[in-house]
Amino acid sequence: MANMHEIKERIKSVSDIKKITNAMYLISSSKLKKARKSLDATEPYFSKLLYAIRSILSRVPEEADEIVFFDTRKQIPPEKRSRLIIVITADKGMCGAYNHNVIKEAESMISETGMNYLSVMGQVGRMYFQRLDKKDNITLDKNFFYTTQNPTLYRARNIAEEVLERFEKGEVDDVYVVYTDMESSAECTVRVQQLLPLDVTHFIKSDKDITKHHEAEFYPNIEAVMCHLIPNFMKGLIYGTMVESFCSEQQARMSAMDSATTSAKDMLHTLSLQYNRARQAAITQEITEICSGSEAQTSGGNF
Repeated sequence: MANMHEIKERIKSVSDIKKITNAMYLISSSKLKKARKSLDATEPYFSKLLYAIRSILSRVPEEADEIVFFDTRKQIPPEKRSRLIIVITADKGMCGAYNHNVIKEAESMISETGMNYLSVMGQVGRMYFQRLDKKDNITLDKNFFYTTQNPTLYRARNIAEEVLERFEKGEVDDVYVVYTDMESSAECTVRVQQLLPLDVTHFIKSDKDITKHHEAEFYPNIEAVMCHLIPNFMKGLIYGTMVESFCSEQQARMSAMDSATTSAKDMLHTLSLQYNRARQAAITQEITEICSGSEAQTSGGNF
């Protein structure tokens, strides 16, 4: 059994760790509330934008194929298609399996046929995929070297502009984003969202989404109108994935730190019992030594 001094040092060490994990839990909770508030503040605008695009497409769905952002490029076979995959991870660990799940999903996509360009947001994923760079079907793109902390519309706009420009030039044929969606306070799921090419069925999912009245005329044409709306829509879509990933990271870190704090409390309880036993043993030993010394002194005096 460890002596009292060693147990006392261990208790102090575990107590310090418990304070840190508890502080990290509170910080993540504060960041989560702030991010959610920012997303809720911008959501009405992008909801109206989505409604406008859906309204336009429902009137002239047959003309969507003429818009560059809806071009599926069916003439290009799967093995020759170039895919840009945006992967959103965290800048640091201590958030459970959050980073591992995202990286695992991205690796699953990379294993498919075609040429893959990877743009990784977050230091953890960036350091991981740098080791896989320049393989047969992987090229680590140097763009989007952003931190994932405090997502902003400015970053989302820069990413959207870059993505749309590369798609228009034909440098990439498909654009995906791998992110984590916080479905509830207890469940986070890794999702793969296709950004480009856009699909009409993603906007019009049922007959209720089709506008059957009020004919509209588009000036100068529908393509020009959509080319004005799509960049803003893409910005909102990317911003939403960034915020969802950030919220999921904070939620995962809160769960991890809560578990660590609970484990630290249990460990402190065990160490306290060990300390009390060691203390009681030391007291018993001292009493035994005093009694033995007293008996020896008494026996010596009688002799």
